[in-house]
Amino acid sequence: MAKDGDTVKVHYKGTLEDGSVFDTSRGKQPLEFKLGEGKMIGGFNKAVNGMQVGEIKTVTLTPEEACGPHRDDLILEIKREQLSEDVHPEIGQRLQTQHADGSIIKAIITNVSEASITVDANHPLAGKDLTFEIELVEIN
Repeated sequence: MAKDGDTVKVHYKGTLEDGSVFDTSRGKQPLEFKLGEGKMIGGFNKAVNGMQVGEIKTVTLTPEEACGPHRDDLILEIKREQLSEDVHPEIGQRLQTQHADGSIIKAIITNVSEASITVDANHPLAGKDLTFEIELVEIN
């Protein structure tokens, strides 16, 4: 039985409420991670904990258990003059910047005007319920 501290390999398929697949390991190598290490979303880690090799389960995670709620404070307006000259903003374009502490911020441009651009730094799956079909393949 999988427990915190174990390194596990799982196959998974992640779907949204409408049934569309947002990610899967099927057809690829299984996902390997250490249970309880904090590198996986909390609800996914919790779902794998206690599974046995060969077991398949389906879980639906709330935003709080998955990628967090959608936060309005992570939608930012940036004046065009603050952008480097080599950036030609378009809606849907992804941007990346770095905080003074070294952490990376990723955002997507949601609006472009003559004076400014609007970016959304929320995780693309923030605020959404996520359903995972998980198969435990191996425990080390």
